[in-house]
Amino acid sequence: MTQLTTRVLIPIAHEDDAERTCDAIIEHLSSEDASSKFTIVHVIEKGGGTPDKAPLAAREDQAERIFSLVEQRLQAAGYETESRLEYGTDVAEVLSDVAVDIDATSLVFVPRPQGRLSRLLTGNASTRLISDAPVPVIALPQPTDDEDD
Repeated sequence: MTQLTTRVLIPIAHEDDAERTCDAIIEHLSSEDASSKFTIVHVIEKGGGTPDKAPLAAREDQAERIFSLVEQRLQAAGYETESRLEYGTDVAEVLSDVAVDIDATSLVFVPRPQGRLSRLLTGNASTRLISDAPVPVIALPQPTDDEDD
């Protein structure tokens, strides 16, 4: 059986998510998992006929900042990384397609905080991702805050 952390897909939404996800990966994956290859994916969600949320160039710049942050943190911890910028109207569907394309062994993420109203209006992407993913999904807990020690 292939180890779940051999080829990991890691979706990242924004800079704060990148920090949380890197902290959680470093905290929860053992050092023997350092042989894993991580594919970092940021999806620029297109409007599908409606105006986009922000200018495309600004969103691509944000993606580059995200990739730089994640690559620096995870490579410093000994992990091999690659980054992919994707575009689509359905983030969960795009991530499922990428998982198949890269032959991922798992998808790892930290669930993002979301209010009840937002979940009602937009649906819960985490739930869709977990239920529709073509590979096992590992939801890491929020990293612990060591600054209070």
